[in-house]
Amino acid sequence: MPVYSIRGVDVDFPFDAYDCQITYMDRVLESLQQGKNALLESPTGTGKTLCLLCSALAWRRSFGEFLRGGGGGGGGGSQQPPYGSQPSGSQHLGDTASQSSRYPVIIYASRTHSQLRQVIKELKATSYRPKMAVLGSREQMCIHNEVSKLRGRAQNNACHYLCKKRWCRHHNYVTEYMRSNSELGSKPFDIEDLVDIGRTKGPCPYYISREVSKSVDILFAPYNYLIDPGNRRSLTGIPWDNAVLIFDEAHNLESICADAASFDLLPNNLTSCIAEAQECIQLCSVKRSIENSADKQFDPENYAILKALLMALEKKIGELVIDSKELGYTKPGSYIYEFLSELNITSETSKKLIDTIDSASLLLEEGNSAETGPKMKAKATVCRLETIRDILDIIFRGGGQNHAKYYRFHVNECQQTSGDALKVLGKASRTLSWWCFNPGLAMEEFLKLGVRSIILTSGTLSPLDSLAMELNIEFPVRLENPHVISSDQIWVGVVPVGPSGHPLNSSYRTRETLKYKQELGIAIVNFARIVPDGLLVFFPSYSMMDKCINCWKDRNHENSTDGNTIWQRICKHKQPVIEPRQSSNFPDAIEDYSAKLRDSSTTGAIFFAVCRGKVSEGLDFADRAGRAVIITGMPFATPTDPKVRLKRDYLDKQGTPSNNNSKALSGEEWYVQQAARAVNQAVGRVIRHRNDYGAIIYCDERFVWQNYQSQMSYWLRPYIMFYKKYGEVVQGLTRFFRDKVSIDSSKPKETDFNDSIGLLANKHTSQEILSASAATAVDEHQGTTLPVNAASRRSNYIKFAQITPANRSTLPMKHSYSSTSQLLSSGGQVSKDAQVVDLTADAAPCGELTGHTFKSLGLKKAKVMVGSKDSVVFDDGSPKLQHNVEPRALAGCVGELSTAPSKKSNIEQAPGKRSIQEKSGGQESNAGPAFLKLAREKLSTAEYRDFVEFMKALKLKTMHIKDSLEAIAKLFSSPERLPLLEGFRVFVPKNHLPLYEQLVQSYIVPNT
Repeated sequence: MPVYSIRGVDVDFPFDAYDCQITYMDRVLESLQQGKNALLESPTGTGKTLCLLCSALAWRRSFGEFLRGGGGGGGGGSQQPPYGSQPSGSQHLGDTASQSSRYPVIIYASRTHSQLRQVIKELKATSYRPKMAVLGSREQMCIHNEVSKLRGRAQNNACHYLCKKRWCRHHNYVTEYMRSNSELGSKPFDIEDLVDIGRTKGPCPYYISREVSKSVDILFAPYNYLIDPGNRRSLTGIPWDNAVLIFDEAHNLESICADAASFDLLPNNLTSCIAEAQECIQLCSVKRSIENSADKQFDPENYAILKALLMALEKKIGELVIDSKELGYTKPGSYIYEFLSELNITSETSKKLIDTIDSASLLLEEGNSAETGPKMKAKATVCRLETIRDILDIIFRGGGQNHAKYYRFHVNECQQTSGDALKVLGKASRTLSWWCFNPGLAMEEFLKLGVRSIILTSGTLSPLDSLAMELNIEFPVRLENPHVISSDQIWVGVVPVGPSGHPLNSSYRTRETLKYKQELGIAIVNFARIVPDGLLVFFPSYSMMDKCINCWKDRNHENSTDGNTIWQRICKHKQPVIEPRQSSNFPDAIEDYSAKLRDSSTTGAIFFAVCRGKVSEGLDFADRAGRAVIITGMPFATPTDPKVRLKRDYLDKQGTPSNNNSKALSGEEWYVQQAARAVNQAVGRVIRHRNDYGAIIYCDERFVWQNYQSQMSYWLRPYIMFYKKYGEVVQGLTRFFRDKVSIDSSKPKETDFNDSIGLLANKHTSQEILSASAATAVDEHQGTTLPVNAASRRSNYIKFAQITPANRSTLPMKHSYSSTSQLLSSGGQVSKDAQVVDLTADAAPCGELTGHTFKSLGLKKAKVMVGSKDSVVFDDGSPKLQHNVEPRALAGCVGELSTAPSKKSNIEQAPGKRSIQEKSGGQESNAGPAFLKLAREKLSTAEYRDFVEFMKALKLKTMHIKDSLEAIAKLFSSPERLPLLEGFRVFVPKNHLPLYEQLVQSYIVPNT
């Protein structure tokens, strides 16, 4: 296993690292060592999670061995600590608590449990064995027969009550189990492993995870455990001033932080709270009469006061004068204190109210279960009063009012439902909202706790500047990484017009017109015909998707020819699946899509979905599941939505000269960036690993605009092409997939998409269903080295060219080898002593393999896979990407092209060895090596590689010869390359010379 020395830290990495991975780990270590916050964007498929884990744990191990002897990576304790480190663990042996307090703790957070499951799976693939714990909800971990059937607060309340009464045998056994299994956490485990322990051995998985988390090297938790103040306070034993926070999949972090600090008090919730307060009065009276007790905790008067306050609040909300239903009633955030003070609700009295609500929750729990004792049947009751408690916590946080300046007070009339009790009174239902427009409040809490550093990472963080401004803290360390794929694996095009030349623009001015919907539909018909297998189509909203589909199903318009509607023409090529609005129906939609992809009677399936919907978040449409994604427009939020309108107004006021904040984000910039980030997230569903390929199609003319392009993910921008005519789009897309399909058909089949569909039968979460072809980042990296065809990647590689495996001579592998960085010189060329592989000879009729010697790599033999593209498989099975092609071999290729039609050469084959021998002794035989030598001098590495691809396409006939000659001529078209343009005619077959001469003249004339 390679070990990379980066910033003085030895990082064990399971595979030979790409240059962008080394760059990423360097930034992580810079952040950790210097105690700086970081924003790190790296596209899906670049091994972001694996790099993050390996670099962070290597840094942690540099302080001393992992807790409880769990160090699986080597002698970290003997290393010199980096900047800012504490004394090593050798000075504190035997005292685990002392070690825990002195060593940094890594807290790794992600949005969902399923995402954390994937992260832990990655951890298992590394050599690192830190002391770890994973936190989850009772919903995920409870194994009590009755409580496990509940959800939300009802489940939490029932659990608290049973544990207090010691009626839960699983909770009672936790202490004894932990005493006899103190090593729990020294090996990676996830929530399912804890549940298995609970079911087989008895202890409660939820409370086991809480016990283990008190002393760990790394803690995995969902976002809400860090962002929510109450959940954060429950994390006992964590030294926050010596902790590092890592937020993975952080593209939605700003909205999550803002929502966590805001509230909406719905009318039906308020009515339910009043009913619960009345129930508490009755329960308390019964309890006191039975027990003959004067316990102040259950004084009926307290609950009567609570009920009266809630009723007064309800009345006061109803009395506010709302002049405009569209605008609602809006005041500055500080108005909430004036509003509540009239009800005698202040910072001081709120504490009493919170105590009363806590007592009410306990009383309601006892009232629901006291009659049945320990054999209780848990009731699915929800304590709505706890909503009021949460609201009071948000309003009076920290006992001060300074945070109110980031808020807006808003009351709006909402649509009445049958459940609204206020409807009976003949009054409009109203919602009281207090919205936070500064997501940085949550980040400020972490700064107050003194955390060492905060790292935010995702595949779609761009634009970074606006994210940093929104979170309101400094991020000195930043990175926007390129992708590990090469340019021939992706096609990105902006399509401004449809097949008839009508503009494609989904803005509110045109999206409702019949012509726009028809034009978009016909364009999708063509794309469904061209794109193989799975196709994803994203709309800005559910309503827009419904309107378009209904239009396409309509027979009463001009494009419904021969009795076939646009919808029927789409279905002719792809079986459709539509994303449901209700989350409960989503797993069925995924299963339907998977089944239709497996159906061999059609050419694939098409998934109509919505930006910001379920399909656009967290699903892996790898390989066949997603060969292309179509974006039909920018998913702008409704501008008249009160929350959106007030947010824009808030940001505009923050940027006024009076605030002395010239760098502040404007409301319009925020509005556009939110839509762009949603687009980037949807686009990220395809190209999920190193060997994946696909197309991204922007069907909206506004994507041509510079301010829209600047919002796209950094890695995507170099590949974007802009087309003026729809025909050019069809031609380019057809050529792209024709080339890729021909290559796929000649490759050995690596994975079967049907295997991934099988995950459905195991009832895995939706995030895992479609990720089979490249299940984890571990598989994505195995043994491949990075192509160096992009200038940005070459510069990164030059920078880190000296980072080589620290234990190169003692690697525990079948062959010792040097780092990938040694394959390149400073100019990105192959080193002189490295033998280069003839990849143009892959398609020999006999299919035999050619042997090659790699002296510089210390390998005795390597094999070329028949029909494989750009890869050489070593004896240990690790493919190495070729960076160049042997001139003699390629000369044989071009010689064969020119001589085959006139039969001037033939191929002789010796046993065990293949060679091309020219019998004619013609000009081509001598000209080939000379021409290729000149080509290598004149072309960049990337261009030479493209030239190789065009030559292979000519030989294998995977590309029309006209297209190939046009591409080659264009490559040679610059003035300094005219000798190449003219010299290449020697290798053009005679029957195609007139075409090539036309191409030569078209380029020579402008240059002269």
